[in-house]
Amino acid sequence: MKRRNFLTTSLIGLLGTGALNLHANERKTNKRSLRFVHLTDMHIHSGSVPERGIQNLLDEIHSLDEKPDFVINTGDNIMDSLKRSKEETKLQWDLWREYYRSKLKYELFSCIGNHDVWGWSLKNAEIESDPLFGKNWAVKELDIPYRYYSVDKKGWHFIFLDSSFRDTENHSYIARLDKDQFEWLENDLKNTPAKTPICVVSHIPIISTSVFFDGDNEKSGGWNVPGAWMHIDARKIKDLFADYPNIKLAISGHVHLADKTSYLGIDYLCNGAACGAWWQGKYQEFPPMYAIIDLYEDGSFNSQLVHYDWKQRTINTSPEANRKSNDTNTTAINY
Repeated sequence: MKRRNFLTTSLIGLLGTGALNLHANERKTNKRSLRFVHLTDMHIHSGSVPERGIQNLLDEIHSLDEKPDFVINTGDNIMDSLKRSKEETKLQWDLWREYYRSKLKYELFSCIGNHDVWGWSLKNAEIESDPLFGKNWAVKELDIPYRYYSVDKKGWHFIFLDSSFRDTENHSYIARLDKDQFEWLENDLKNTPAKTPICVVSHIPIISTSVFFDGDNEKSGGWNVPGAWMHIDARKIKDLFADYPNIKLAISGHVHLADKTSYLGIDYLCNGAACGAWWQGKYQEFPPMYAIIDLYEDGSFNSQLVHYDWKQRTINTSPEANRKSNDTNTTAINY
């Protein structure tokens, strides 16, 4: 697909343009291992706006000239089930299948978002006794082997984490790995060959810059990033990661903002939201977007954030018509 208005500029230029080349990861070889599309925070619910937006998103990724090998979803697939009844949650998952899963033409890998978790905020004993309570419903709908898992694809190892840890006192969640999951992660890293590059996938960022701007986090006179915004156990995780130089990147969503944070040899990409501001346009400077990520044999990568035309008025446009529209309206940010 042809793209227009690619700019190379400074980070400050983000506020004045729809396209920005922050910096691509330098490659030693041009031999690509694979390409995937990263979608996050679709927040699907009933209504013509999300239905149209998801259809336009699918039309665009299905019409890419260079087809991806698969799609990765990093959570918040539905609008919310933390505070929703069983009937409301079922409707959202039904719409997720109708609007998205049944129409997606690529292999899909997913992780669980905090809003995909059912009932944690309801304080209802009957719901808590339901077999679908908590993350069980999401595991079933997303068709994943467990709430965390790993896969190997074309020479790369992918680790899918479960970021949401139940905060029973506040009937909510914080971002951290439970004891069993952290031990599993340690073993998974030990058992991955040292020369195999690794991509870590989570809903909530392990490390992120944009979390500082998601709310008035400086109003107390010092920066205060909530534990639900970014992994509260980031120090413990980065200490573990420091022993594995084959971890090359980590991708996430959750914040609906986008950034690339490089720390100790790992690039942490927070890749915006497919729904932008919950299907109401931009969230701060960032409109609805998705990422195209190319991974290379030497462990390098290239990531491009794409702003797509989420509010075309027609649904189920032909690929030819959709491509013509994308050539005019789609812009991108190269990482």
